[in-house]
Amino acid sequence: MKIVIVTGSSRGIGASTALECAKRGMGVVVTYNSNPEKAEAVVQAITGTGGKAVALKLDVGNSQSFADFRQALSGQLAAVWDRNSFDFLVNNAGHGLYAPIAEVTEAQFDGLFNIHLKGPFFLTQALLPLIEDGGHVVNVTSATSRVATAGVAPYAAFKGGLEVLTRYMAKEFGARRIRANSIAPGAIRTELGGGLTPEFEAMLADQTALGRVGEPEEVGGVIASLLSNENRWINAQNIEVAGGYII
Repeated sequence: MKIVIVTGSSRGIGASTALECAKRGMGVVVTYNSNPEKAEAVVQAITGTGGKAVALKLDVGNSQSFADFRQALSGQLAAVWDRNSFDFLVNNAGHGLYAPIAEVTEAQFDGLFNIHLKGPFFLTQALLPLIEDGGHVVNVTSATSRVATAGVAPYAAFKGGLEVLTRYMAKEFGARRIRANSIAPGAIRTELGGGLTPEFEAMLADQTALGRVGEPEEVGGVIASLLSNENRWINAQNIEVAGGYII
């Protein structure tokens, strides 16, 4: 059984990714920061249909916690799967901020940087010895790194940095046949940034060629598919999953 870690998978795209991976027969490590109940609900949804999953606390914005997370992860891999390694890492955890550049505080900037760029960098570094040769790292970026949308400059800048980092991961991990790709969602119905008001959803739908916002499972399904052996020759790519957002 292949094992995948999905960060920030108690809700939204992360939860959908965890469920879609489980449907394809993968064992899943669900991580959460502040909502263990929702994480446990995802675990129950997986185990209730015969899959294997566990939930672990992880604050991606705090790199000092990664050594403890790695130790806890190693314990769960041994106890649940009788393994000392895993196969796939999906760096998904994050949060949004809607504010013009003129109003962003240094604390807000640092918070976004820590969770969207520094966190994935050092978490991947910490877990790299546990990733099986031939594994895969998927970083969740954003379509906002391609188009300039007022009010999300720091978020988009760090997602753009994560997209670049993905290519370097593919280059440096290639000797171990570990692939690295990024997935860039467009407008998706999640709680990120406070969720969608009817007016905001209508505006986003109007900017999308297919005339609507996306659903979390439409991104989760792509991530799960990308991890499959059928897509083993896709590497160092940023794949936008956005329904044709601002084209």
